[in-house]
Amino acid sequence: MHVLPRVSALLLSSLLLCPRAAVAQVDLTGEWRSVIHVHVGLRIDDPLLAGGIPGAEGPRIGDYAGLPINAAARLKAESWDPRIESAAEHQLIVHPAAYWLLPPGGVRLSKSVDERTQAVVAYTLYRAGGAGSSTRTIWMDGRMHPPAFAPHTWQGFSSGYWIGDTLRVTTTHLKAGFIRRNGVPASDQATVTELFARHGSVMTVIAIVTDAIYLEEPFVYDVTWVYDTRQQLPAPPVSTITDEIPGHSKRFVPHFLPDQNAALSEFAHAFGIPIDATRGGAATAYPEYQQVIAGQRSATGR
Repeated sequence: MHVLPRVSALLLSSLLLCPRAAVAQVDLTGEWRSVIHVHVGLRIDDPLLAGGIPGAEGPRIGDYAGLPINAAARLKAESWDPRIESAAEHQLIVHPAAYWLLPPGGVRLSKSVDERTQAVVAYTLYRAGGAGSSTRTIWMDGRMHPPAFAPHTWQGFSSGYWIGDTLRVTTTHLKAGFIRRNGVPASDQATVTELFARHGSVMTVIAIVTDAIYLEEPFVYDVTWVYDTRQQLPAPPVSTITDEIPGHSKRFVPHFLPDQNAALSEFAHAFGIPIDATRGGAATAYPEYQQVIAGQRSATGR
């Protein structure tokens, strides 16, 4: 669980409210390697790929601690069955924009320039990873976001502008996706705000996901990329849809009915955490919640 200190939250708020700057101060383009030890236990489920870092088992079923989810999101997450990813309709889905920063693959960031004015029209981010490759476009020419009835896509519509040396990006028109690879959802009403800040060879990106359907308050996380002139991104993989779970009807939709997922309590029991603490909610994202856990342990003698 990664929680921004409240001082950082105030600084973040000031960045979001600052007036627009007219000229970019920093070049963000180039080859960027993902620093996977940040949130490694949630981003990758193979310790070998994670360089032997312990705890790289991926997000555990039933672990929503620190996520500001509401009751609707919790019910949807508890109904999630990982076999759904093998359904034909889901096999070629790329990581949606609410989660896009977290996969461990490298990123190439390039820009498109108007030949007449030399103004930056858009940035393009290409990511190659084990779950497939995807491309995002961040429009920098001041164009408006589409109307509410416009189609939604996995990467949505992104526009950006500069606040000093920080690029602020807003993404709307997203398809319903997820914020955690254990069933925690994001709705098609979610908005993602990102702040790209480069300091030499290091780029920090802060993402803020707001979602009135599934979140009690904004969900904030950050990632770090390192500039890597030797990075060689692979070509997009050739993907095919296969019958990964033979024997099931094409009408079979993997899911759990309420209170039927026996795995939901395994994370709490494995780490000796009260089950209520793993259920998520805005309160579990703050350090003060440790006092609640201590009280629950005292009451149960654990």
